[in-house]
Amino acid sequence: MKFFEIDWQSVFVPTESLLEIFVRGTIMYLVMFALLRVFRRQAGSVGIADLLVIVVIADAAQNGMAGDSKSVTEAVLLIGTIVGWDYFFDWLGYKSKLFERIFEPAKLKIIEDGRFLRANMRKEMITVGEVLSQMRQSEIEHVTDVRLGYLESDGHFSFIRKDRAQAESN
Repeated sequence: MKFFEIDWQSVFVPTESLLEIFVRGTIMYLVMFALLRVFRRQAGSVGIADLLVIVVIADAAQNGMAGDSKSVTEAVLLIGTIVGWDYFFDWLGYKSKLFERIFEPAKLKIIEDGRFLRANMRKEMITVGEVLSQMRQSEIEHVTDVRLGYLESDGHFSFIRKDRAQAESN
């Protein structure tokens, strides 16, 4: 009976080149980061890089845990590669304004002086209904009450109200 037998070699000895695992992890991280960077609006409150790391680490860890001809060593290397790139890009964004602009999308103005900026809204395929819903959640009743509205880099909306006196005169 093989109930208590463990094949230690299959647990710890890699079946693939460690360099290949590093390269594959790097390529997949960069491709998924680029794709998620484009679709920032769907990311919600979790940062894109955070979401990416969670998904990829879960998948990489599953490969090592499932025993599907992958060793724990390979899974650990892949997770280390992903976390390493994430840390490196965070560090680059912290140290350099250029990299900060590359890795963190700029906010997008969607309302100015009580008017929707439809050209900007089209860039991210944001509907008026979506913006109005977010305004209601921010306890803003009318677009005319908003001086500035933005789609932030993390996918959330933010609004700056007009003065009460200014809003009432419109």
